[in-house]
Amino acid sequence: MTIYAHPADTITNCGGTLARHAEAGDEVVALIITHGGRIHANRYAEEWRKDDPDEAITTAGIDDIAAHKWDELRRAADIIGVHRVIGLDTDDRVASLQEHVVDLVAEQIALERPDVIICDYPLNPVVASNTHTVATTTVLAALGRTGTYLRNLDGRAEFHVKQVFFTSLPVFAADGLSLFGVRNDVFVDITPVVGRKVAAMDCFDSQGYSGLFARKLIESNNGEFGRAAGVNFAEAFYRMRNETHDLLPVTAAAVAEDPLTRHLRYSEVDLRATHP
Repeated sequence: MTIYAHPADTITNCGGTLARHAEAGDEVVALIITHGGRIHANRYAEEWRKDDPDEAITTAGIDDIAAHKWDELRRAADIIGVHRVIGLDTDDRVASLQEHVVDLVAEQIALERPDVIICDYPLNPVVASNTHTVATTTVLAALGRTGTYLRNLDGRAEFHVKQVFFTSLPVFAADGLSLFGVRNDVFVDITPVVGRKVAAMDCFDSQGYSGLFARKLIESNNGEFGRAAGVNFAEAFYRMRNETHDLLPVTAAAVAEDPLTRHLRYSEVDLRATHP
């Protein structure tokens, strides 16, 4: 289950990872907290700059804008393989923790009962200017709330998510010394599905994410994470909770790693040539 602030966030942050989980047979649910009508409204702001603007666009209300962006998300979700998209339709100008929104998110977590939740890394609990941080603060509060449900009081039993993965950690891709040792600690190879992520990004034309921007973003962001992971393209995550193993874990990718040739594997795909 992904929980993000705005319609496009799920695809840009972890669309490739979701595609791989969908291919593996996992059920993928995307929960979007706000309607997203005021965020990245390029299509509408840019129209006003034209000498002869399209009145149908310049007169669009918040419901029209939100509906257009949700249509883009649904098309992108179909490409990625998201099974269900849920929108809470709250105002995207919210700049602080709202109890009623926490209740809405907690209810959806309790209903869906996901093993894993993916959301943005919270820059700081008091960074009210960043709606992504507010969204994740809401998620963390909702997780606490689902853990305190009592069947005789709330009509449902308590529920605990097994793991939370954060995206958009603001550190260098492979630097363990940034932010006092906090770094991305899990990378998912999205090279096999990168074309689907490109196609999904192309759906978000209204906010300027289609075309060259989609390819540049994936080349620079997912390409850099790929360099750190030794693959062409990767998505990076930071785990909130510790993990317990019977033995020290070593991944198959680590066993197969060859430091002398990883640069060749990393350079195998020319994204713009393959997905013009």
